[in-house]
Amino acid sequence: MASNLLHVLPPQGLLRPLAVPERLLLGPGPSNVPPRILAASGRQLLGPMHPEVLQVMDDIKVGIQYAFQTQNQLTLAISGSGHCAIEAALVNLVEHGDPVLVAVNGIWGQRAADIARRLGASVYELLKPPGEYFTPWDIEEGLVRHKPSVLFITHGESSTGVLQPLEGLGKLCHRHGCLLLVDAVASLGGAPIFMDQQEIDILYSGSQKVLNAPPGSAPISFSERAREKILRRKTKPPSFYLDMRWLANYWGCDGEPRRYHHTAPINSFFSLREGLAMLAELGLENSWEHHRVNCAQLCQGLRDLGLELFVKEEKARLPTITTVRVPEGYDWKEIIAFLTDNYAIDISGGLGPSEGKVLRIGLMGCNSTSRNVDRVLHALRDALRCCHHSKL
Repeated sequence: MASNLLHVLPPQGLLRPLAVPERLLLGPGPSNVPPRILAASGRQLLGPMHPEVLQVMDDIKVGIQYAFQTQNQLTLAISGSGHCAIEAALVNLVEHGDPVLVAVNGIWGQRAADIARRLGASVYELLKPPGEYFTPWDIEEGLVRHKPSVLFITHGESSTGVLQPLEGLGKLCHRHGCLLLVDAVASLGGAPIFMDQQEIDILYSGSQKVLNAPPGSAPISFSERAREKILRRKTKPPSFYLDMRWLANYWGCDGEPRRYHHTAPINSFFSLREGLAMLAELGLENSWEHHRVNCAQLCQGLRDLGLELFVKEEKARLPTITTVRVPEGYDWKEIIAFLTDNYAIDISGGLGPSEGKVLRIGLMGCNSTSRNVDRVLHALRDALRCCHHSKL
């Protein structure tokens, strides 16, 4: 009788086995997940308030403090990707009408400005062409002119391959009564960053880059200055899910008994815990050097192929994601498809302001090896031979 009421049949696609291809992910992320982290993500679930889960969360917290080089009490992982961390930072820091200065030299500055405007902030933008970075003089000029309460800047701009120098920016911001908010999604573990020493007020990253965990959890930390600004809010944050007072309690950051806030992505936390553990076992300095050396090998190999690096200054190149200009006479989509179809290697085209201009090659965490550099260079050499169009 009940079957006569069903007008939508079981989807045929769902009646077939799940099929996922095996590929070497050498784009801007996510990166391949090593067996240890895959095994962690496959562990049986526990409840969000079970003591074993709370212990995993405590392990994550100290792992983030190590990776960020901070002793901030308000340190945790957002249940969501890096985008969710951008929202969490701005939703908690910004109230309607607050002046916010955003340094825009790629898509992540553009996204941060969009989010801040949606919150009703008065958003001002500092602009640099894709492939360039901001100097302290650029920043100070913006601070003097706009008097923001928060400055957003991207440490590792994955859309363009730029590594933003951070030294002195925290002191500069504090001298002008401003908090420094830094996006380190693409750079954490691949390039040096020292949250406390560099006086960064809010720092966030993602699980799926150098940490080699699946996307879905985002490390974040707030300085005491930032925490006090949150406590002084005149209005509640517009998002209950990302309300840092609730999250601080759930993560054991406020000294109060922990209370249920939301059902966290438990298996994502298992994975993030193992990614942070692997980083701690390798050591930050070893990880930074590892990425530097492999990036240098890749850059030299790309030049040997006759390709032009998009970021001119070596010191400004992001060690985790290298960008090259699409060579004349080639369709970037064909190059990417050739590598996928013939070598099971994934690289990426540009994003946002770099779309159609560059190819992006990522070497992150366990994927950053000399062997993978050789593999992608060999595949690109073949692609350049096969994909040229004289009429383009």
